[in-house]
Parts: sequence; structure tokens; C-alpha cells
Amino acid sequence: MAEVTPDGEELDDLPTKELYERATGLARERRDVGFLWDLLRAIPAAAAATGEVGRAEFDLLHGLSLLEEFTHAGEGDLAEALRPFYIDYLAGPRTP
Repeated sequence: MAEVTPDGEELDDLPTKELYERATGLARERRDVGFLWDLLRAIPAAAAATGEVGRAEFDLLHGLSLLEEFTHAGEGDLAEALRPFYIDYLAGPRTP
């Protein structure tokens, strides 16, 4: 049986790393390439929001670096900037 999706308030209480793991795990389970692509596209803006404008510009220009960023999108300041993205995905319905 599938795990019940917690509401937004319950998700707000989770550590960011767990939000990342749940969101990416759910996307893999659903084979939701759209979410994973959206995450890759959100990383440069999240990096800029943390003050790492040079990193954001680099990411925009170098797609392969986004794949590296993706593997670390559940850690540190970048993960904190992506929290709303993970919560929205986990709380709401999405059709791949």
C-alpha cells in the first residue's frame, strides 16, 4: 500500500534532507522525469537565492554541472532554498 502523503504542515516539520529524499524518491517511483527536470531548472535560482550568483551563472551555462548539483540538492544552503519546491511536490497531486 502506498504511503499517505502528509499535509503541508507535517512536511514543514521535516528536515530538508528528508524532503529531498522523499521528493526525489517519489519522482523516481512515479517515473516523473518532469519533476526531476524542474528540479534541475530550479537549482540555479536556488543557488542565486543563497548568494552564490557566480555558481548560478555557471550552472546556467554548464548543464552537466546541474547533474552534479542535483546529487547535492538535498544538502546545505542549496537544499534550504529548495525546501518549498520539495514541499509543493510532496503535498500536491501531480500527473507525470
